[in-house]
Amino acid sequence: MKIVVIQGPNLNMLGHREQNIYGPMKLEEIHTQMKNFAEQNGMEIEFFQSNLEGEIVDKIQECLGDADGIIINPAAYTHTSVAIRDAISAVQIPTVEVHLSNIYAREKFRHKSLIAPVCTGQVSGFGPFSYHLAMVAIVQIMNEIRAMREAQQAQKK
Repeated sequence: MKIVVIQGPNLNMLGHREQNIYGPMKLEEIHTQMKNFAEQNGMEIEFFQSNLEGEIVDKIQECLGDADGIIINPAAYTHTSVAIRDAISAVQIPTVEVHLSNIYAREKFRHKSLIAPVCTGQVSGFGPFSYHLAMVAIVQIMNEIRAMREAQQAQKK
């Protein structure tokens, strides 16, 4: 099972920017924790970060046929990007949206996610632990998909 983790704009600045909101942990540290979880669960994991919307869209499209699941923190693009939304919808890969902060407890413009309606689920507000919860969720989603496929194959026999 391969999971691609896509990080949006300014997440490369974690540990430096607004620690009162995002905490002191750097993106590399979050990725190390995710990699450890992936290894413990026999998963392959790939990380990608970009400040550019088009590069994020390209990466989502590259996941088609290459990844079993996507974990994405679209960051500020959460609230503005129809392009990222459309890319997630097009590839039809189970996707979990992640946010370090509780976007619903922040400024009103952050309360609306254009991305959430095309994702399998959303985790927000648990700081870096949000990524761990997203990993647990994607494992569960993959297990459910596998069980469903196995049940369908058993019915055919």
